[in-house]
Amino acid sequence: MPLVYHRGSSREGIPREHASSHGLHSLASSNEHTVCSKPLTTHDTEHTTEAETAPVLHSPLQQYLAEVRRYPLLTREEEQRLVKEYLEHGKRESGIQLILSNLRLVVSIARPYTRPGMEQLDLIQEGNVGLLQALKRYDPTKGTRFGSYAAWWIKAYILRYVVANFRLVKIGTTQDQRKLFYNLKKERHKLESQGFIPDTKMLADRLSVRERDIWQMEQRLGNREIPLHQPIGEDTGQTLLDIIPSQEVAIDTELADTQLKEIFRATLREFTETLNDRERFFLTHRILSETPVTLEELGKRFGVSKERSRQLQNRIIEKLRAFTKDRIKDFDQLRY
Repeated sequence: MPLVYHRGSSREGIPREHASSHGLHSLASSNEHTVCSKPLTTHDTEHTTEAETAPVLHSPLQQYLAEVRRYPLLTREEEQRLVKEYLEHGKRESGIQLILSNLRLVVSIARPYTRPGMEQLDLIQEGNVGLLQALKRYDPTKGTRFGSYAAWWIKAYILRYVVANFRLVKIGTTQDQRKLFYNLKKERHKLESQGFIPDTKMLADRLSVRERDIWQMEQRLGNREIPLHQPIGEDTGQTLLDIIPSQEVAIDTELADTQLKEIFRATLREFTETLNDRERFFLTHRILSETPVTLEELGKRFGVSKERSRQLQNRIIEKLRAFTKDRIKDFDQLRY
């Protein structure tokens, strides 16, 4: 919804839907349009220059920046009043005004992170999410201005976006990795400016991380991405995807494995017939069960000690192994 801005008002940038609440509805109605009292004549239109008729390039960023500048900054007293109204009385309009008055802060924080492939509007959008989080978590009793507190949340969300989109393959997935990604290059330049030659140990000591973490991050930053569909050479249409070994199991191997498991199931049924009732209960409810009963429960059921139950279990397993080896040639290849 477009915003109607009221000229001649100290409350610049108030949306039209809130104009009546500030007693500015009549002012908006009378001033929102400027009417030309003198109609244009043919003589006037003939002198229209080519520059005036040339198309104007639309820039979403410039339009957004122009909108942001319309919202005035808040004094400390205004900010405290709006924070109190929002947190204590749940006044939504006060929260909106706090957010709108700090949109310039998001723009200023996002600007240094702009680079090819990292649009400033995208960074601003992430920073605005951080600004909303700051409003939810702000505690005015700490004595910190809202803008100073929000700057940390804005920067955190922007940095998370930068790390997530720095490469197609993510280089920092945890909070510690994102922090290292941001600080490593800055600390290296700082040491070099002081005349040091920063090695892995020195960087690890300065950043309070392990040398292994420094090495892994440098490897991620130093290696370039290679598309799998990129041709290997100029004289061949073969790609990297064609020569990388497949992780899928070969069909003949999978078929042989399936047949072997079927043989084992049939052998297991034969083995079960050779057991007495107690051994069969141990096999089905303890050894082969997905939710096995405990050795203590087995001992109580059959009137034996817990250690005796363990001995009976091991004896049945050994009997099963010997019985199966005699009937299945490839027993050692079984994997469940």
